[in-house]
Amino acid sequence: AKVLFSNNAVVAPYRGITAFEFRIANERSNQLIEANVTVTLSRFETEGAKRQRRFYQLALERKSVMFFPLSWTIVHPIDKSSPLAGVTEKDMQDSDAEFLVLLTAIDETFSQTVHSRSSYKSNEVIWGSKFSNMFHTTDGQPTVNLHRIHDVESASP
Repeated sequence: AKVLFSNNAVVAPYRGITAFEFRIANERSNQLIEANVTVTLSRFETEGAKRQRRFYQLALERKSVMFFPLSWTIVHPIDKSSPLAGVTEKDMQDSDAEFLVLLTAIDETFSQTVHSRSSYKSNEVIWGSKFSNMFHTTDGQPTVNLHRIHDVESASP
């Protein structure tokens, strides 16, 4: 698989709350089917005098798609049950946070399971921004501009 991950993740407005988001795209002309993604938050936490790394699997808006031909924005809503609830950008940096991403899918061409992984360190997460639109219309047909997968803009109106 040749999966392209956005250079940065964002903490963006989402349905009246905020969400941790990043984008992925399939750079090959083949189709990936039964795609599943997991996102794990890794960070240091202090309990008493002991500082240790903890891991949290993040609940995703959608953790799988049956058909992944172009692009997908992965969304973790930050609600009361999220390990990111009430966490600030500084908190993420101080805890040496990292978001570990694993994508598993079936390559339709070869009927093989493929894996792709990436991560976002706290300094690679842009707060108060959102992803720019990747979609446009050419000759009446909707298309995706993969060159815009990394583009972000201010989330302020």
